[in-house]
Amino acid sequence: MSQINKILDNIKLPQIMKVSQIFDDTKLENVGKYLNQKLINKNIKDKIKPGMKIAITGGSRGISHYKELMKTVVSFVKECGGVPFIVPSMGSHGGGTSEGQENMLKKLGITKDTVGCEIISSMDVMEVGRTSKDLPVYIDKNAANADGIILLNRVKLHTSFRGKYESGLIKMMAIGLAKRKGADMTHSLRYENMANNLLEVGTIAINNLNIICGVASIENGYNEVNDVFVLHKYEILEEEPKILEKSKHLMSRIYLDDIDVLIVNEIGKNISGTGVDTNIVGRFHTNAASGGPNTIKLGFLDISEKSGGNANGMGLADFISKKFQNKIDFPATYINAITSTEPNSVKMPLVLDNDKYVFKGCVKLCGALNLDDIKLVIINNTKELDEIYMSKAAFENVVDKSKVKKESDLFDIPFDKEDNLDLFKK
Repeated sequence: MSQINKILDNIKLPQIMKVSQIFDDTKLENVGKYLNQKLINKNIKDKIKPGMKIAITGGSRGISHYKELMKTVVSFVKECGGVPFIVPSMGSHGGGTSEGQENMLKKLGITKDTVGCEIISSMDVMEVGRTSKDLPVYIDKNAANADGIILLNRVKLHTSFRGKYESGLIKMMAIGLAKRKGADMTHSLRYENMANNLLEVGTIAINNLNIICGVASIENGYNEVNDVFVLHKYEILEEEPKILEKSKHLMSRIYLDDIDVLIVNEIGKNISGTGVDTNIVGRFHTNAASGGPNTIKLGFLDISEKSGGNANGMGLADFISKKFQNKIDFPATYINAITSTEPNSVKMPLVLDNDKYVFKGCVKLCGALNLDDIKLVIINNTKELDEIYMSKAAFENVVDKSKVKKESDLFDIPFDKEDNLDLFKK
């Protein structure tokens, strides 16, 4: 890499300042108690008879208060006399294996000891219906054979398509609970048709399964639970789009329309399905979604520990570091991309020796002629946007000055002795 390094060695980097971003901070103070009361108010107890085996969906995202939400549902089922168990519901994630999916839940704090019930992980599915194109609709076999299913998921804007139903309960049925085989089917018509496909598959699943209820959370810009909704089986199709609209207004963002250089310290499946929230970074791997800032150059520095080496989303970046490359679990990453039908998300960016060179590569190619004009932003990941770092030019160009606060003077970007970023280390 010496020749490449020589090209970049003389590239100077702008100084940065610490910046606080302000979002709607409305949150629930006692998530478990609130959810339990919602379950009572919706008379969910009437649907759970003593001895009924109830499957509860467990997704792969890092949902706020995930353990508390799950534990509350488990306890409620037990109080009704039911026998709850958790089914990992994450399509092809976790390397597309039962062990990998159970391990994904463990990394998110969801285990038998922490939530109080068995986790039954299997990739076996059964057909519960067929679409108008005569494609099979699959559901996890253990869930389908249970006496009832409780869907639990966060509702939010999707990173790859737009529609009435994006990330939420319908998607949990059509993709998460469908395991790799069902996720393959749902993705087979590509993201351009995903909105319609989700609706059809989700409707078939609702009509053919004993869905006890859906539990849907939405989060504010600080990743705290803003609200939790409990929906009866036939309320899901009508109410979920309304919940999605509420979640959109709570989303965090970077308060810039144009970014010359955006550096993301870590990406991962626990953060977003595509490693980063594409709506935040302004880069998309499909033609079915758009939005966010106009980002000229994008660099990724690391993969989160909880992602287990799954580097889905790396194809969005222009540069990654060598340490990032060394952590990639290619089988898990490629299975994810093949299932989602989007290889663009896992194409290999340019790999540079360390974080400093990733910065320099992005700065060199961002098109800004003067160092002082470079709008550079550094974030830890796309879920943590309340405290970020900006260059002077970036700070001067924020779209709403009332939403940002300068927390420090300008300083040089700190790197450790191996020239890796030294801002977010815990």
